[in-house]
Amino acid sequence: MRRALVCGLTAACLCLGTGPAAAQNLTVAAASDLQSALPAIVSAFEKETGQKVTFTFGSSGNFFAQIQNGAPFDVFLSADIDYPRRLESSGLGERGSLYEYARGRIVLWTRSDSGIDVSRGLQSLSQSKVRRISIANPDHAPYGRAAVAALRTERVYDAVRDKLVMGENISQAAQFAQSGSADVGIIALSLALAPALTASGAHVEVPEALHPPIQQAAIVIAASRQKTLASRFVDFLKTPEVVRRLQASGFAAPSPAGP
Repeated sequence: MRRALVCGLTAACLCLGTGPAAAQNLTVAAASDLQSALPAIVSAFEKETGQKVTFTFGSSGNFFAQIQNGAPFDVFLSADIDYPRRLESSGLGERGSLYEYARGRIVLWTRSDSGIDVSRGLQSLSQSKVRRISIANPDHAPYGRAAVAALRTERVYDAVRDKLVMGENISQAAQFAQSGSADVGIIALSLALAPALTASGAHVEVPEALHPPIQQAAIVIAASRQKTLASRFVDFLKTPEVVRRLQASGFAAPSPAGP
């Protein structure tokens, strides 16, 4: 069984670029909101191409920094289109390979046994029962920045800022809420729709109008030794089957105007 490595650059990842056998592996750095959707997408790609894909989940900002420092990834699936754009403009991303594959959405999620009613959306956070609110760290996680923007737009940020608990990425923010370390989480819809969170809690969507769009984009890494296969993987994301799978997993269609 494939095991998705979470977060930072690991020794195993560093070994992927060496040896003739490893050259057959395509390495993908993926935003953690893709945890429910990506395994099935990769499985379908492997079946079609006969090539092995290894993927790592983490925060987009951390992956961006790792790629700048030479991390041996072939493809970057970012939750923020700005990171691939910056890689392309600096020559670290393959020019012309950038593709916006989806738009992320955020929700308020709470455990079924929390006793907290989130039906009023972000205004629900003013309840006295809400003592801790988990979000992804806005310093390097697009979903965290979207959460802060939405809280500011709803004029509740100043009232709840001391309650915020920062996850390293959106997946960790969801784990905080699911475990009870936070009473409510502002998390990705794609994670809220995962079976474990659907079974244990309830969510309400945060209107996209409250925050800048979470444009998610892929790019081939310029230093990749498998650019042909990497480009084929990015093209695979454009197929109707993958587009439908992403939308079923809680992502919105890419912006009509593209990246």
